[in-house]
Amino acid sequence: MIDIPSIANNLEYRSDGVWYARHNTDFAYPEEGNAFCYGVEESSFWFNHRNAFIIEALQRYPPDGVVFDIGGGNGFVAKAIGEAGFETILVEPGVQGIRNAQRRGLSPLICATLEDADFSDHCLAAVGLFDVLEHTPDDVKFLSQLHKLLVPGGRLYLTVPAYQFLWSVEDVMAHHYRRYTRRHLDERLQKSGFQVDFFTYIFATLPFPIFLFRTLPSLLGWRKPVDFSRTATELNPESSLANRLIDAVLRMELMALRRLKRLPFGGSCLLVARTLD
Repeated sequence: MIDIPSIANNLEYRSDGVWYARHNTDFAYPEEGNAFCYGVEESSFWFNHRNAFIIEALQRYPPDGVVFDIGGGNGFVAKAIGEAGFETILVEPGVQGIRNAQRRGLSPLICATLEDADFSDHCLAAVGLFDVLEHTPDDVKFLSQLHKLLVPGGRLYLTVPAYQFLWSVEDVMAHHYRRYTRRHLDERLQKSGFQVDFFTYIFATLPFPIFLFRTLPSLLGWRKPVDFSRTATELNPESSLANRLIDAVLRMELMALRRLKRLPFGGSCLLVARTLD
């Protein structure tokens, strides 16, 4: 078990069993987003299959130490990582997310942004950024900060939404700054001192429905960023037939990933990178 005070300079342990930053700054994610995700994660095809893709990447490119799940929300990914046999620590600035992670039995928990935790240089063996990078105003600066915190050869596991042409009001509602392509990510990681070991798109069946039901209505002004209920229905369709079809297709994607096949397109990007020595 890592001695957290030995690697982070701005954290204090409180009576509720959580490490908190002594000083806090704002972060670009709506607090109600964690409450929404907590209500759909367990049953959503998207969240469950994303976990499966992440675990497969971890098994193929294992970390040499604890995985720090930065901005990990309610701990849904962190719990799956732990159940797969990898030690993980959740770092989440949202208090609601931390409370939900406690309900899932996760420990230790750090309630702070990466900057506010003030980790020491070269102290982290591995970092997970699972749909987090798109929330940062300056992604190259953020990745460069991570590079400074990781040990030489330290791993970065990353997922982000794909393709700027799929931008919609859902991105605005979620406080996204951008969506990505492989080339876009390669450029930013190289500038930040990382080498990409593996890249693939995932959710290959989603770009068309995203464009049809989110992007196009947003462009035409038909879709407004009102609340999360509409998104919940999309992530967990009421039709059992639709769920079975989606599940079957995504299982085929996972089989391809297990053979280290790279999908040429998809609704999200998944990559594994490491710091250059």
